Amino acid sequence: MSALLTADGLLALTTLTAMEIVLGIDNVVFIAILVGRLAEGQRELARRLGLILALGIRVGLLLTISWIMSLTAPLVTVVGHDVSGRDLILLGGGLFLIFKATREIYEKVEASHPEGRVVGPGGRSTFWWVLAQILLLDIVFSLDSVITAVGMANQLAIMVTGMVIAMLVMLVSAATVSRFIEHHPSLKILALAFLLLIGVMLVAEGMGSHMEKGYIYFAMAFSLFVEMLNMRHRRQR
Repeated sequence: MSALLTADGLLALTTLTAMEIVLGIDNVVFIAILVGRLAEGQRELARRLGLILALGIRVGLLLTISWIMSLTAPLVTVVGHDVSGRDLILLGGGLFLIFKATREIYEKVEASHPEGRVVGPGGRSTFWWVLAQILLLDIVFSLDSVITAVGMANQLAIMVTGMVIAMLVMLVSAATVSRFIEHHPSLKILALAFLLLIGVMLVAEGMGSHMEKGYIYFAMAFSLFVEMLNMRHRRQR
């Protein structure tokens, strides 16, 4: 813990925490979309469990840094491209995210039935199905987050502390983000489009095409800014 008391350690902690918060935005949006389909009394529990599980997965992965780094080693070669374990995880997570976002957009735009809750054999199984989906994407998002943390800091204490602080920020803001998305249908479609874009990015990364995340997040921020202007314009009218 003495590494946190140095100037370099504090700078690394601040930078890592800010980066983890940015990388966690897509996780918060995904959780907000999923818990919105649960009964009102289950949403807060699912939201908190999802974020706590995400933190647990990230800390657990940090404690197995050598295994995480081994995921970047090639497993097979396909059409001249070396495929690693990390590539397979990103590819699978990206395809799942594309499928989930596309299905949600279709249900919002084209489905004729009124919007309701998730259909399942029972309320308990519905809740656990939503939690299972959150856990699946937590693993994909956590992998990217942990690899970023390892690259930015060389002290385990700094990495764990940065992730804990970032997750506390997300726990505080997740409910507000969820309510805001639920109360503005156009923002819900925009959030789903964000998830679709992130899914495409994950698939591209898994296939060996590097994409700068800064461009992706800038496009998301600009789209959100334009939508805020539209919402203000509609209120004034």
